[in-house]
Amino acid sequence: MKKLLSFFVAAFVATTVSAQTVTESKTFDNFYISINGGVATKMKGHAWMKDLNADAGLRIGRWFTPVFGLAADGNVYFGDQPHPAGSEFCHGTIARIVNTSLLGTVNFTNWFGGYPGEPRVFEVVGLYGLGWAHTFNNKGWDPTDHLTSKAGLDLVFNLGSSKAWQFFVEPAVVWALNGNGYEGVKYDIHNSFFQLNGGFTYKFLNSNGTHNFTVARLRDQAEIDALNAQINDLRNELAKKPKEIIKEVEVIKEVPGKNVVHEVKVEDLVFVTFAQGKSELTADARAALNNIKEGRHVQIVGTASPEGNPELNQKLSQARADAVAQYLLTRGVAVDEATGKGVQGTTSNRLAVVYVK
Repeated sequence: MKKLLSFFVAAFVATTVSAQTVTESKTFDNFYISINGGVATKMKGHAWMKDLNADAGLRIGRWFTPVFGLAADGNVYFGDQPHPAGSEFCHGTIARIVNTSLLGTVNFTNWFGGYPGEPRVFEVVGLYGLGWAHTFNNKGWDPTDHLTSKAGLDLVFNLGSSKAWQFFVEPAVVWALNGNGYEGVKYDIHNSFFQLNGGFTYKFLNSNGTHNFTVARLRDQAEIDALNAQINDLRNELAKKPKEIIKEVEVIKEVPGKNVVHEVKVEDLVFVTFAQGKSELTADARAALNNIKEGRHVQIVGTASPEGNPELNQKLSQARADAVAQYLLTRGVAVDEATGKGVQGTTSNRLAVVYVK
């Protein structure tokens, strides 16, 4: 099936993890679209709960890093409260105001807590930017345009196993920065309104096979050279005792009557590590598996450390192989075999080896 060398190589890789950063984004990665709706009311000069107006919005944005992003935002505001229907101040149109903004976005959770490899269940995102508002009416007086500014806070809940969907609650304040009888540009609470919206966000699929940033494992050249040297030393040692350590490689029948021996190379292997006594995939494990493209065929071997009962280690190694298989199946990867091999070798091999064909 595979050379037992695979397990020794995996042990070295598992112990040479370096500092982590996110993988590079392609041009069309990390885009999202949001729809939202709620109520808005003027900040001053009226009764808040009695003079609410409905609004609806659409947002298209992109995250350039797990912390910073940019979004184009648009909202339509309905209703004439606090002005009663028929009054001279009533606009008399279904849509009273349209406001569009260009917003900078900051994920405070990732900024202060670091990005763990996938979004947390709950995150806090700030947004701020400038825009332009157009006011409608059918009363015969000219419509107005204003330079605007919007500041808000998104309380975000990431949904599902892939974290492709979000539900968010957004309190925000929008200011009309100019006009209304004064010159220049200024933030004035008397020319602002508060809105409380809720909405849903869908994050489009990225080139990395997920809907979010993934963590990259980076190694400097000295570390790579040291790892290669260790691998070569192991190969030399294994060559001295082939009958004791090396298993037969997999034989793939491609042509009737002919057997083709496929040699397993280190670059064909993906190594997934587990916590002691556990079979649940970590964020690092999922990040490693996300590099396997949809449609590829794989074989999986789960292993366990020498410590503990042999029967329990066998079950644990199978559970690890099954956990990897289930995750890859959800990503469209074809799993040809997932086998638990129990304890392999005398070192701590709490891992699964994935052979990508």
